Amino acid sequence: MKIQREHFVRSSEDGMATIVFIALLAIMLILVTAESRALFHLHREVKFLEQQQIKRLNAPATNVISTTTSESK
Repeated sequence: MKIQREHFVRSSEDGMATIVFIALLAIMLILVTAESRALFHLHREVKFLEQQQIKRLNAPATNVISTTTSESK
């Protein structure tokens, strides 16, 4: 009788280890998904800032004197 009881307790511990492992795996998956999403948004924001900087640097300067020549007849 004692052997059967020990076997039952051992089986219960194995099941609990499996549940804990699956729970930890689920938590890790949630964290990876959240970090991936945050990284995607950060990449998109950096791309947007880069486009703004390119526009700003390529815009004509406002303090520059125009040096165009006009032909007069």
